[in-house]
Amino acid sequence: MQVPSPLTELRDERLRARAVRLYLKRDDLISPDLPGNKWRKLKYNLIAARERGHDTLLTFGGAYSNHIRATAAAGARFGFATIGVIRGEEHRPLNGSLSQAVSHGMRLTYMDRATYRRKTDPDVLDTLAAEFGDFYLLPEGGTNTLALRGCMELPAEIAPDFDVLCCACGTGGTLAGLAAGLRPGQRALGFSALKGGEFLANDVRRLQIEAFGAETGNWSIDFGSHFGGYAKRTPELDTFVADFRERHDVALDWVYVAKMLHGVFTRVDAGEFPEGSAVVAVVTG
Repeated sequence: MQVPSPLTELRDERLRARAVRLYLKRDDLISPDLPGNKWRKLKYNLIAARERGHDTLLTFGGAYSNHIRATAAAGARFGFATIGVIRGEEHRPLNGSLSQAVSHGMRLTYMDRATYRRKTDPDVLDTLAAEFGDFYLLPEGGTNTLALRGCMELPAEIAPDFDVLCCACGTGGTLAGLAAGLRPGQRALGFSALKGGEFLANDVRRLQIEAFGAETGNWSIDFGSHFGGYAKRTPELDTFVADFRERHDVALDWVYVAKMLHGVFTRVDAGEFPEGSAVVAVVTG
């Protein structure tokens, strides 16, 4: 595990032209199996599971869920059995994500979509407990109050002074935690990977209140960088990813990170970061 994760400054004429400094917080390099916000979200949940005497983790996700894969890897590394409840019907052969989860010892079970929408209802959880026995429940995507504690630790790892900390948003948990770890005068900026993701603002507020007793008020969300919606891409995004790799030798995840960084560069080009600003972008995986 590489924690703290590396911090690198980008050399790019587009940044120099606007007198903006941009750093990449390379959380994708924490671990091949537990990159980025996956490790930060799992860290305190794993501690809590152990302290409460659980030896099994159960969680939910879609067939391509990075969270499912990371939970399986964490279980294998730290000695937990793992169960993944997958939305929808079983398909064979398993895709790469689920194959990797199984290779780490995860037991997969499938849940029809109607029931999956009620996955946290007591009767659904009781049915799972009757089938699998006692387990520590991790929410879909791994976002809960303990996950925020893990994400909150990231800003303290950044030595240079900075003004804005950027991250991609799926559930809002990473943004909620990062914002809570900032110093006065700093702010966090999330980039929604979801079309119609305006509900995330209320989710971030709720998560912060649940975790810290109040919202921090030092964050905002960009809702215009989704490129058509979750797991959707366009030729413009593909061009950005290829160009970024050519310029900086960094391969970007196009589901989340590329959309976030495209949004950062769009704001730089538009002059939305004042001259002299220092921006940190979290590469989550």
